[in-house]
Amino acid sequence: MPTAAFQRPRCRGRVRHLAVVFGDQLDPNLHAVAELDRERDAVLMMEVAGESEQGPSHRSRTVMFLSAMRHFATDLVERGYRVRYVCLDDRDNTQEFASEIERVCESLRPERMVCTMPGEWRVLDMFRATADRLEIPADVLDDSRFYTTPEQFGSWAEGRKELRLEWFYREVRKRFGVLVEDTQPVGGQWNYDSDNRETFRSAPDSPKPYTPRIDAITEEVIRLVERRLPDLPGECDPTDFRWPVTRNAAKRALRDFIGARLENFGRFQDAMWTDEPFLYHSLLSPALNLGLLSPRECVDAAVAAYENDAAPLNSVEGFVRQILGWREFIRGIYWTQGPDYRDRNGLHAHGALPSFFWDGDTDMRCMAQSLQPVLKHGYGHHIARLMVLANFALIAGIEPRAIGDWFYGMYVDAVDWVTTPNTIGMGVHADHAVVGSKPYAASGNYIRKMSNYCSDCRYNPKERTGEDACPFNAYYWDFMLRNESGLRRNQRMSMVYRNVDRLDAKERRAIRARADELSERFGIATVVPAT
Repeated sequence: MPTAAFQRPRCRGRVRHLAVVFGDQLDPNLHAVAELDRERDAVLMMEVAGESEQGPSHRSRTVMFLSAMRHFATDLVERGYRVRYVCLDDRDNTQEFASEIERVCESLRPERMVCTMPGEWRVLDMFRATADRLEIPADVLDDSRFYTTPEQFGSWAEGRKELRLEWFYREVRKRFGVLVEDTQPVGGQWNYDSDNRETFRSAPDSPKPYTPRIDAITEEVIRLVERRLPDLPGECDPTDFRWPVTRNAAKRALRDFIGARLENFGRFQDAMWTDEPFLYHSLLSPALNLGLLSPRECVDAAVAAYENDAAPLNSVEGFVRQILGWREFIRGIYWTQGPDYRDRNGLHAHGALPSFFWDGDTDMRCMAQSLQPVLKHGYGHHIARLMVLANFALIAGIEPRAIGDWFYGMYVDAVDWVTTPNTIGMGVHADHAVVGSKPYAASGNYIRKMSNYCSDCRYNPKERTGEDACPFNAYYWDFMLRNESGLRRNQRMSMVYRNVDRLDAKERRAIRARADELSERFGIATVVPAT
Protein backbone atom coordinates (compact mmCIF):
# COMPACT_ATOMS: atom_id res chain seq x y z
CA MET A 1 0.00 0.00 0.00
CA PRO A 2 1.22 3.57 -0.67
CA THR A 3 2.78 5.28 2.31
CA ALA A 4 1.79 8.63 3.74
CA ALA A 5 4.25 10.54 1.52
CA PHE A 6 1.84 10.33 -1.41
CA GLN A 7 -1.86 10.29 -0.66
CA ARG A 8 -3.24 8.37 -3.62
CA PRO A 9 -6.27 10.19 -5.09
CA ARG A 10 -9.11 7.81 -5.79
CA CYS A 11 -12.27 9.57 -6.86
CA ARG A 12 -15.44 7.48 -6.79
CA GLY A 13 -18.83 7.62 -8.38
CA ARG A 14 -19.84 8.17 -11.97
CA VAL A 15 -18.10 10.88 -14.00
CA ARG A 16 -19.15 12.71 -17.14
CA HIS A 17 -15.80 13.18 -18.89
CA LEU A 18 -12.62 11.25 -18.07
CA ALA A 19 -9.35 12.97 -19.04
CA VAL A 20 -6.48 10.53 -19.39
CA VAL A 21 -3.22 12.33 -18.56
CA PHE A 22 0.06 10.63 -19.50
CA GLY A 23 3.37 11.14 -17.73
CA ASP A 24 4.75 13.67 -20.22
CA GLN A 25 1.66 15.93 -20.03
CA LEU A 26 2.05 17.49 -16.60
CA ASP A 27 0.66 20.92 -17.45
CA PRO A 28 -2.72 21.87 -15.93
CA ASN A 29 -3.20 24.45 -18.71
CA LEU A 30 -3.57 21.76 -21.37
CA HIS A 31 -7.13 21.80 -22.72
CA ALA A 32 -7.77 18.19 -21.73
CA VAL A 33 -7.48 19.25 -18.08
CA ALA A 34 -8.26 22.96 -18.06
CA GLU A 35 -11.67 22.50 -19.68
CA LEU A 36 -12.91 19.88 -17.21
CA ASP A 37 -15.80 20.52 -14.88
CA ARG A 38 -14.19 19.91 -11.50
CA GLU A 39 -17.37 18.53 -9.96
CA ARG A 40 -18.62 16.27 -12.76
CA ASP A 41 -15.41 15.22 -14.57
CA ALA A 42 -12.23 13.44 -13.49
CA VAL A 43 -8.57 12.91 -14.37
CA LEU A 44 -7.01 9.46 -14.73
CA MET A 45 -3.28 8.97 -14.24
CA MET A 46 -1.56 5.59 -14.33
CA GLU A 47 1.77 4.12 -13.25
CA VAL A 48 2.22 0.88 -15.19
CA ALA A 49 5.24 -1.41 -15.32
CA GLY A 50 4.67 -2.04 -19.01
CA GLU A 51 5.92 1.45 -19.85
CA SER A 52 9.27 0.76 -18.17
CA GLU A 53 9.82 -2.09 -20.61
CA GLN A 54 9.64 -0.05 -23.81
CA GLY A 55 13.37 0.76 -23.59
CA PRO A 56 13.85 -0.52 -20.93
CA SER A 57 13.68 2.65 -18.90
CA HIS A 58 16.63 4.05 -16.93
CA ARG A 59 16.09 4.06 -13.16
CA SER A 60 16.41 7.83 -12.93
CA ARG A 61 14.06 8.30 -15.87
CA THR A 62 11.46 6.07 -14.25
CA VAL A 63 11.83 7.78 -10.88
CA MET A 64 11.59 11.22 -12.47
CA PHE A 65 8.41 10.37 -14.38
CA LEU A 66 6.64 8.71 -11.45
CA SER A 67 7.62 11.37 -8.92
CA ALA A 68 6.58 14.20 -11.25
CA MET A 69 3.27 12.45 -11.91
CA ARG A 70 2.57 12.09 -8.19
CA HIS A 71 3.40 15.73 -7.52
CA PHE A 72 1.15 16.77 -10.40
CA ALA A 73 -1.73 14.62 -9.16
CA THR A 74 -1.35 16.11 -5.69
CA ASP A 75 -1.47 19.60 -7.17
CA LEU A 76 -4.61 18.76 -9.16
CA VAL A 77 -6.38 17.56 -6.03
CA GLU A 78 -5.39 20.76 -4.22
CA ARG A 79 -6.88 22.72 -7.13
CA GLY A 80 -10.18 20.92 -6.70
CA TYR A 81 -10.00 18.31 -9.46
CA ARG A 82 -11.30 14.80 -9.05
CA VAL A 83 -8.43 12.39 -9.72
CA ARG A 84 -8.20 8.61 -10.03
CA TYR A 85 -4.54 7.67 -9.63
CA VAL A 86 -3.25 4.14 -10.22
CA CYS A 87 -0.02 3.43 -8.32
CA LEU A 88 2.60 0.98 -9.53
CA ASP A 89 2.11 -1.22 -6.47
CA ASP A 90 -1.70 -1.16 -6.37
CA ARG A 91 -2.96 -4.68 -5.83
CA ASP A 92 -5.31 -4.65 -8.84
CA ASN A 93 -2.96 -2.84 -11.24
CA THR A 94 -2.81 -4.74 -14.54
CA GLN A 95 0.42 -2.83 -15.45
CA GLU A 96 -0.72 -1.81 -18.96
CA PHE A 97 -2.39 1.41 -20.12
CA ALA A 98 -5.21 -0.19 -22.10
CA SER A 99 -6.35 -2.62 -19.41
CA GLU A 100 -6.10 0.07 -16.72
CA ILE A 101 -8.25 2.47 -18.72
CA GLU A 102 -10.77 -0.32 -19.19
CA ARG A 103 -10.72 -1.21 -15.48
CA VAL A 104 -11.22 2.41 -14.41
CA CYS A 105 -13.97 2.98 -16.96
CA GLU A 106 -15.88 0.03 -15.52
CA SER A 107 -15.82 1.85 -12.17
CA LEU A 108 -16.35 5.48 -13.21
CA ARG A 109 -18.53 4.82 -16.31
CA PRO A 110 -17.59 7.99 -18.20
CA GLU A 111 -19.79 9.30 -20.99
CA ARG A 112 -16.74 10.50 -22.90
CA MET A 113 -12.96 10.21 -22.72
CA VAL A 114 -10.42 12.84 -23.69
CA CYS A 115 -6.64 13.09 -23.80
CA THR A 116 -3.99 15.47 -25.03
CA MET A 117 -2.13 14.31 -28.13
CA PRO A 118 0.32 11.70 -26.77
CA GLY A 119 4.02 11.80 -27.56
CA GLU A 120 4.04 8.43 -29.25
CA TRP A 121 2.16 6.70 -32.06
CA ARG A 122 1.86 3.54 -29.95
CA VAL A 123 0.08 5.37 -27.11
CA LEU A 124 -2.18 7.30 -29.49
CA ASP A 125 -3.25 4.08 -31.21
CA MET A 126 -3.80 2.42 -27.83
CA PHE A 127 -6.05 5.23 -26.60
CA ARG A 128 -8.20 5.25 -29.72
CA ALA A 129 -8.45 1.45 -29.87
CA THR A 130 -9.40 1.23 -26.20
CA ALA A 131 -12.11 3.84 -26.59
CA ASP A 132 -13.48 2.00 -29.64
CA ARG A 133 -13.45 -1.31 -27.80
CA LEU A 134 -15.30 0.21 -24.84
CA GLU A 135 -17.66 2.07 -27.21
CA ILE A 136 -16.96 5.35 -25.42
CA PRO A 137 -16.70 8.54 -27.52
CA ALA A 138 -13.19 9.95 -27.28
CA ASP A 139 -11.39 13.13 -28.28
CA VAL A 140 -7.67 13.71 -28.82
CA LEU A 141 -6.87 17.40 -28.32
CA ASP A 142 -3.90 19.36 -29.64
CA ASP A 143 -0.93 19.72 -27.33
CA SER A 144 -0.93 23.47 -26.72
CA ARG A 145 2.59 23.45 -25.26
CA PHE A 146 4.10 23.59 -28.74
CA TYR A 147 4.33 26.58 -31.06
CA THR A 148 3.10 24.57 -34.04
CA THR A 149 0.79 21.62 -34.65
CA PRO A 150 1.58 18.50 -36.68
CA GLU A 151 -1.00 19.67 -39.21
CA GLN A 152 0.75 23.02 -39.62
CA PHE A 153 4.07 21.27 -40.09
CA GLY A 154 2.46 18.93 -42.63
CA SER A 155 1.19 21.93 -44.60
CA TRP A 156 4.65 23.48 -44.55
CA ALA A 157 6.26 20.17 -45.63
CA GLU A 158 3.80 19.39 -48.42
CA GLY A 159 5.39 19.49 -51.85
CA ARG A 160 8.93 20.12 -50.60
CA LYS A 161 11.69 17.90 -51.96
CA GLU A 162 13.70 18.31 -48.77
CA LEU A 163 12.64 19.07 -45.20
CA ARG A 164 15.38 21.23 -43.74
CA LEU A 165 15.48 22.88 -40.35
CA GLU A 166 16.88 26.19 -41.56
CA TRP A 167 13.88 27.06 -43.74
CA PHE A 168 11.36 25.93 -41.16
CA TYR A 169 13.20 27.81 -38.41
CA ARG A 170 13.19 31.08 -40.30
CA GLU A 171 9.49 30.81 -40.98
CA VAL A 172 8.50 30.17 -37.36
CA ARG A 173 10.83 32.93 -36.14
CA LYS A 174 8.93 35.34 -38.39
CA ARG A 175 5.53 33.91 -37.51
CA PHE A 176 6.05 34.34 -33.77
CA GLY A 177 8.21 37.45 -33.91
CA VAL A 178 11.14 35.95 -32.02
CA LEU A 179 14.42 37.86 -32.47
CA VAL A 180 12.90 39.50 -35.55
CA GLU A 181 12.52 43.14 -36.59
CA ASP A 182 10.45 43.89 -39.70
CA THR A 183 10.72 40.26 -40.86
CA GLN A 184 14.53 40.41 -40.62
CA PRO A 185 16.65 38.66 -37.99
CA VAL A 186 17.97 40.73 -35.11
CA GLY A 187 21.71 41.17 -35.63
CA GLY A 188 21.48 40.49 -39.37
CA GLN A 189 21.93 36.69 -39.25
CA TRP A 190 19.43 33.87 -38.83
CA ASN A 191 21.89 31.67 -36.98
CA TYR A 192 25.26 31.99 -35.32
CA ASP A 193 26.60 28.47 -35.68
CA SER A 194 29.98 29.75 -36.79
CA ASP A 195 30.36 31.56 -33.44
CA ASN A 196 29.31 28.55 -31.40
CA ARG A 197 32.09 26.04 -32.00
CA GLU A 198 34.76 27.05 -29.52
CA THR A 199 36.67 24.48 -27.52
CA PHE A 200 38.23 24.68 -24.07
CA ARG A 201 41.96 25.33 -23.85
CA SER A 202 42.03 24.32 -20.20
CA ALA A 203 39.66 22.85 -17.65
CA PRO A 204 36.42 24.88 -17.70
CA ASP A 205 35.08 26.57 -14.60
CA SER A 206 31.39 26.38 -15.50
CA PRO A 207 28.84 27.00 -12.71
CA LYS A 208 27.27 23.85 -11.29
CA PRO A 209 23.61 23.51 -12.26
CA TYR A 210 20.86 23.91 -9.71
CA THR A 211 19.88 20.59 -8.16
CA PRO A 212 16.53 20.39 -6.34
CA ARG A 213 16.32 18.70 -2.97
CA ILE A 214 14.44 15.45 -3.11
CA ASP A 215 11.33 15.31 -0.94
CA ALA A 216 9.37 12.51 0.68
CA ILE A 217 7.45 11.69 -2.50
CA THR A 218 10.62 11.27 -4.55
CA GLU A 219 12.25 9.22 -1.79
CA GLU A 220 9.19 7.00 -1.74
CA VAL A 221 9.31 6.54 -5.51
CA ILE A 222 13.00 5.63 -5.42
CA ARG A 223 12.24 2.88 -2.89
CA LEU A 224 9.26 1.74 -4.96
CA VAL A 225 11.27 1.45 -8.16
CA GLU A 226 14.06 -0.44 -6.40
CA ARG A 227 11.49 -2.86 -4.98
CA ARG A 228 9.19 -3.33 -7.96
CA LEU A 229 11.55 -2.78 -10.92
CA PRO A 230 14.92 -3.99 -9.67
CA ASP A 231 16.28 -4.93 -13.10
CA LEU A 232 16.10 -1.49 -14.68
CA PRO A 233 19.40 -0.20 -16.08
CA GLY A 234 21.29 2.85 -14.86
CA GLU A 235 21.66 4.38 -11.42
CA CYS A 236 19.45 6.51 -9.22
CA ASP A 237 21.48 7.87 -6.32
CA PRO A 238 19.15 9.60 -3.82
CA THR A 239 22.02 11.91 -2.85
CA ASP A 240 22.56 13.01 -6.46
CA PHE A 241 19.14 12.97 -8.11
CA ARG A 242 19.09 16.28 -9.96
CA TRP A 243 15.89 16.43 -12.02
CA PRO A 244 13.00 18.81 -11.23
CA VAL A 245 9.75 16.99 -10.55
CA THR A 246 7.63 20.04 -9.71
CA ARG A 247 6.71 23.22 -11.53
CA ASN A 248 8.45 25.39 -8.92
CA ALA A 249 11.71 23.43 -9.15
CA ALA A 250 11.59 23.58 -12.95
CA LYS A 251 11.12 27.37 -12.90
CA ARG A 252 14.09 27.70 -10.57
CA ALA A 253 16.18 25.53 -12.91
CA LEU A 254 15.27 27.87 -15.79
CA ARG A 255 16.25 30.95 -13.79
CA ASP A 256 19.52 29.26 -12.83
CA PHE A 257 20.42 28.55 -16.44
CA ILE A 258 19.49 32.01 -17.70
CA GLY A 259 21.41 33.74 -14.91
CA ALA A 260 24.48 31.50 -14.60
CA ARG A 261 25.19 29.63 -17.87
CA LEU A 262 23.34 31.12 -20.86
CA GLU A 263 26.04 33.77 -21.36
CA ASN A 264 28.60 31.11 -22.33
CA PHE A 265 26.22 28.49 -23.62
CA GLY A 266 26.54 29.42 -27.27
CA ARG A 267 30.27 29.61 -27.76
CA PHE A 268 30.91 26.31 -25.92
CA GLN A 269 27.80 24.33 -26.81
CA ASP A 270 29.74 21.85 -28.98
CA ALA A 271 32.70 21.42 -26.59
CA MET A 272 33.39 18.41 -24.37
CA TRP A 273 35.72 17.94 -21.39
CA THR A 274 36.75 15.06 -19.16
CA ASP A 275 34.47 14.54 -16.14
CA GLU A 276 32.41 17.64 -17.02
CA PRO A 277 29.07 16.36 -18.38
CA PHE A 278 27.03 19.52 -17.75
CA LEU A 279 29.27 22.49 -18.67
CA TYR A 280 27.11 25.44 -19.81
CA HIS A 281 24.15 23.39 -21.00
CA SER A 282 20.64 24.11 -19.77
CA LEU A 283 19.53 20.64 -18.56
CA LEU A 284 15.96 21.85 -19.15
CA SER A 285 14.79 19.28 -21.70
CA PRO A 286 13.45 16.82 -19.08
CA ALA A 287 11.27 19.53 -17.50
CA LEU A 288 10.19 20.73 -20.95
CA ASN A 289 9.25 17.27 -22.13
CA LEU A 290 7.33 16.51 -18.93
CA GLY A 291 5.33 19.73 -19.22
CA LEU A 292 6.76 21.40 -16.12
CA LEU A 293 8.11 24.22 -18.33
CA SER A 294 6.64 25.65 -21.49
CA PRO A 295 8.74 26.33 -24.60
CA ARG A 296 7.45 29.89 -24.71
CA GLU A 297 8.61 30.79 -21.22
CA CYS A 298 12.07 29.36 -21.95
CA VAL A 299 12.36 31.28 -25.22
CA ASP A 300 10.97 34.47 -23.67
CA ALA A 301 13.41 34.25 -20.75
CA ALA A 302 16.38 33.87 -23.10
CA VAL A 303 15.27 36.72 -25.37
CA ALA A 304 14.75 38.95 -22.32
CA ALA A 305 18.32 38.18 -21.22
CA TYR A 306 19.58 39.39 -24.60
CA GLU A 307 17.44 42.52 -24.51
CA ASN A 308 18.75 43.29 -21.01
CA ASP A 309 22.38 42.79 -22.10
CA ALA A 310 22.69 39.77 -19.81
CA ALA A 311 23.57 37.31 -22.61
CA PRO A 312 25.08 37.67 -26.10
CA LEU A 313 23.04 37.13 -29.24
CA ASN A 314 24.95 34.03 -30.37
CA SER A 315 24.10 32.22 -27.11
CA VAL A 316 20.48 33.32 -27.08
CA GLU A 317 19.90 32.52 -30.74
CA GLY A 318 21.51 29.09 -30.28
CA PHE A 319 19.22 28.32 -27.37
CA VAL A 320 16.15 29.65 -29.19
CA ARG A 321 17.01 27.54 -32.25
CA GLN A 322 17.07 24.37 -30.15
CA ILE A 323 13.56 25.03 -28.81
CA LEU A 324 11.64 27.07 -31.39
CA GLY A 325 13.53 25.50 -34.30
CA TRP A 326 14.83 21.99 -33.73
CA ARG A 327 12.29 20.83 -31.14
CA GLU A 328 9.32 21.91 -33.27
CA PHE A 329 10.93 20.59 -36.47
CA ILE A 330 11.66 17.17 -34.99
CA ARG A 331 8.11 16.82 -33.66
CA GLY A 332 6.75 17.67 -37.08
CA ILE A 333 9.00 15.07 -38.67
CA TYR A 334 7.80 12.42 -36.22
CA TRP A 335 4.10 12.92 -36.86
CA THR A 336 4.41 13.24 -40.63
CA GLN A 337 6.58 10.13 -41.09
CA GLY A 338 4.19 7.61 -39.55
CA PRO A 339 4.36 4.88 -36.91
CA ASP A 340 6.96 2.75 -38.72
CA TYR A 341 9.64 5.46 -38.45
CA ARG A 342 11.35 3.75 -35.52
CA ASP A 343 12.02 0.65 -37.65
CA ARG A 344 13.68 2.31 -40.64
CA ASN A 345 17.09 1.06 -41.69
CA GLY A 346 18.09 3.02 -44.77
CA LEU A 347 21.77 2.02 -44.60
CA HIS A 348 21.01 -1.66 -43.94
CA ALA A 349 23.00 -1.81 -40.71
CA HIS A 350 22.60 -4.97 -38.63
CA GLY A 351 25.28 -4.87 -35.96
CA ALA A 352 24.52 -5.73 -32.34
CA LEU A 353 24.71 -3.07 -29.64
CA PRO A 354 27.95 -3.59 -27.65
CA SER A 355 27.64 -4.44 -23.96
CA PHE A 356 29.60 -1.34 -22.95
CA PHE A 357 26.55 0.78 -23.77
CA TRP A 358 25.02 -0.78 -20.64
CA ASP A 359 28.00 -0.66 -18.29
CA GLY A 360 30.42 1.94 -19.72
CA ASP A 361 33.28 -0.57 -19.61
CA THR A 362 35.35 0.43 -22.64
CA ASP A 363 38.91 1.60 -23.18
CA MET A 364 37.73 4.20 -25.70
CA ARG A 365 38.02 7.32 -23.55
CA CYS A 366 35.45 9.37 -25.47
CA MET A 367 32.88 6.57 -25.30
CA ALA A 368 33.43 6.03 -21.58
CA GLN A 369 33.16 9.75 -20.88
CA SER A 370 29.96 9.98 -22.90
CA LEU A 371 28.39 6.84 -21.42
CA GLN A 372 29.14 7.44 -17.74
CA PRO A 373 26.79 10.47 -17.33
CA VAL A 374 24.05 8.52 -19.08
CA LEU A 375 24.42 5.52 -16.79
CA LYS A 376 24.69 7.72 -13.70
CA HIS A 377 22.18 10.49 -14.44
CA GLY A 378 20.32 9.54 -17.61
CA TYR A 379 21.91 12.59 -19.24
CA GLY A 380 24.30 13.63 -21.97
CA HIS A 381 24.42 16.86 -23.93
CA HIS A 382 23.68 16.95 -27.63
CA ILE A 383 27.25 16.65 -28.94
CA ALA A 384 28.05 13.66 -26.75
CA ARG A 385 24.83 12.08 -28.01
CA LEU A 386 25.25 12.91 -31.70
CA MET A 387 28.97 13.04 -32.40
CA VAL A 388 30.19 10.34 -30.03
CA LEU A 389 27.51 7.77 -29.18
CA ALA A 390 25.26 7.98 -32.24
CA ASN A 391 28.30 8.53 -34.47
CA PHE A 392 29.83 5.31 -33.16
CA ALA A 393 26.60 3.42 -33.81
CA LEU A 394 26.41 4.89 -37.33
CA ILE A 395 29.93 4.12 -38.49
CA ALA A 396 30.13 0.75 -36.70
CA GLY A 397 26.93 -0.34 -38.45
CA ILE A 398 24.76 -0.98 -35.40
CA GLU A 399 21.12 -1.84 -36.01
CA PRO A 400 19.15 1.45 -35.88
CA ARG A 401 16.33 -0.04 -33.79
CA ALA A 402 18.88 -1.30 -31.23
CA ILE A 403 20.55 2.08 -30.73
CA GLY A 404 17.16 3.81 -31.01
CA ASP A 405 15.72 1.70 -28.20
CA TRP A 406 18.79 2.43 -26.08
CA PHE A 407 18.43 6.19 -26.56
CA TYR A 408 14.69 5.93 -25.89
CA GLY A 409 15.20 4.12 -22.60
CA MET A 410 18.39 5.61 -21.22
CA TYR A 411 17.82 9.38 -21.28
CA VAL A 412 15.58 11.13 -18.78
CA ASP A 413 14.23 13.48 -21.46
CA ALA A 414 13.33 10.66 -23.85
CA VAL A 415 9.87 10.68 -25.41
CA ASP A 416 9.33 8.88 -28.70
CA TRP A 417 8.42 11.99 -30.73
CA VAL A 418 11.79 13.58 -29.95
CA THR A 419 14.07 10.57 -29.48
CA THR A 420 13.22 8.61 -32.61
CA PRO A 421 13.81 11.33 -35.24
CA ASN A 422 16.94 12.48 -33.40
CA THR A 423 18.35 8.95 -33.32
CA ILE A 424 17.00 7.18 -36.39
CA GLY A 425 17.17 10.31 -38.55
CA MET A 426 19.88 12.64 -37.27
CA GLY A 427 22.01 10.11 -35.41
CA VAL A 428 22.32 7.08 -37.69
CA HIS A 429 20.86 8.42 -40.97
CA ALA A 430 18.50 5.45 -41.27
CA ASP A 431 15.45 7.43 -42.45
CA HIS A 432 16.45 7.88 -46.10
CA ALA A 433 17.71 11.46 -45.54
CA VAL A 434 14.47 12.86 -44.17
CA VAL A 435 16.07 14.71 -41.22
CA GLY A 436 19.58 15.29 -42.53
CA SER A 437 20.89 15.62 -46.05
CA LYS A 438 24.01 13.64 -45.16
CA PRO A 439 25.10 11.27 -42.39
CA TYR A 440 26.75 12.85 -39.34
CA ALA A 441 29.73 10.52 -39.60
CA ALA A 442 33.03 11.67 -38.13
CA SER A 443 36.43 10.20 -37.40
CA GLY A 444 38.40 10.52 -34.20
CA ASN A 445 39.78 13.81 -35.44
CA TYR A 446 36.50 15.61 -34.70
CA ILE A 447 36.49 14.32 -31.12
CA ARG A 448 40.13 15.30 -30.73
CA LYS A 449 39.35 18.88 -31.81
CA MET A 450 36.25 19.30 -29.63
CA SER A 451 37.46 17.67 -26.40
CA ASN A 452 40.46 16.62 -24.34
CA TYR A 453 39.41 12.96 -24.36
CA CYS A 454 42.10 11.78 -26.75
CA SER A 455 44.94 12.96 -24.50
CA ASP A 456 44.00 10.32 -21.91
CA CYS A 457 43.12 7.55 -24.35
CA ARG A 458 45.18 4.49 -25.23
CA TYR A 459 44.26 4.88 -28.91
CA ASN A 460 45.96 7.18 -31.41
CA PRO A 461 43.44 9.55 -33.05
CA LYS A 462 45.79 10.07 -36.01
CA GLU A 463 45.99 6.41 -37.08
CA ARG A 464 43.50 4.46 -39.19
CA THR A 465 44.85 0.95 -38.85
CA GLY A 466 46.93 -1.03 -36.42
CA GLU A 467 46.36 -2.08 -32.82
CA ASP A 468 46.71 1.46 -31.45
CA ALA A 469 44.58 3.16 -34.11
CA CYS A 470 41.47 4.97 -32.92
CA PRO A 471 38.42 2.75 -33.55
CA PHE A 472 36.52 5.80 -34.80
CA ASN A 473 39.04 6.16 -37.64
CA ALA A 474 38.85 2.59 -38.87
CA TYR A 475 35.08 2.55 -38.59
CA TYR A 476 34.75 5.94 -40.30
CA TRP A 477 36.65 4.92 -43.41
CA ASP A 478 35.08 1.48 -43.42
CA PHE A 479 31.66 3.16 -43.25
CA MET A 480 32.51 5.27 -46.30
CA LEU A 481 33.71 2.23 -48.22
CA ARG A 482 30.81 0.05 -47.09
CA ASN A 483 28.18 2.58 -48.16
CA GLU A 484 29.97 4.00 -51.20
CA SER A 485 27.34 3.01 -53.76
CA GLY A 486 24.64 4.95 -51.92
CA LEU A 487 26.53 7.91 -50.50
CA ARG A 488 28.82 8.83 -53.38
CA ARG A 489 25.83 10.30 -55.22
CA ASN A 490 25.28 12.78 -52.36
CA GLN A 491 26.79 16.14 -53.37
CA ARG A 492 27.61 16.97 -49.75
CA MET A 493 29.81 13.86 -49.61
CA SER A 494 31.88 14.66 -52.70
CA MET A 495 34.91 15.96 -50.78
CA VAL A 496 34.94 12.91 -48.53
CA TYR A 497 34.89 10.58 -51.52
CA ARG A 498 37.75 12.41 -53.15
CA ASN A 499 39.71 11.36 -50.08
CA VAL A 500 38.31 7.83 -50.31
CA ASP A 501 39.60 7.65 -53.88
CA ARG A 502 43.13 8.18 -52.57
CA LEU A 503 43.00 4.92 -50.60
CA ASP A 504 44.79 2.14 -52.45
CA ALA A 505 43.66 -1.49 -52.40
CA LYS A 506 46.11 -2.44 -49.64
CA GLU A 507 44.90 0.29 -47.28
CA ARG A 508 41.28 -0.53 -48.00
CA ARG A 509 41.91 -4.15 -47.02
CA ALA A 510 43.69 -3.00 -43.86
CA ILE A 511 40.77 -0.74 -42.90
CA ARG A 512 38.30 -3.55 -43.51
CA ALA A 513 40.38 -5.95 -41.41
CA ARG A 514 40.72 -3.45 -38.55
CA ALA A 515 36.96 -2.79 -38.56
CA ASP A 516 36.22 -6.53 -38.53
CA GLU A 517 38.65 -7.08 -35.66
CA LEU A 518 37.07 -4.28 -33.63
CA SER A 519 33.55 -5.53 -34.29
CA GLU A 520 34.52 -9.02 -33.13
CA ARG A 521 36.12 -7.60 -29.97
CA PHE A 522 33.15 -5.33 -29.21
CA GLY A 523 30.55 -8.02 -29.89
CA ILE A 524 29.12 -6.31 -32.95
CA ALA A 525 27.77 -8.81 -35.46
CA THR A 526 29.09 -8.77 -39.02
CA VAL A 527 27.63 -5.81 -40.88
CA VAL A 528 25.53 -6.50 -43.94
CA PRO A 529 26.83 -4.27 -46.77
CA ALA A 530 24.50 -1.49 -47.87
CA THR A 531 22.81 -1.89 -51.22
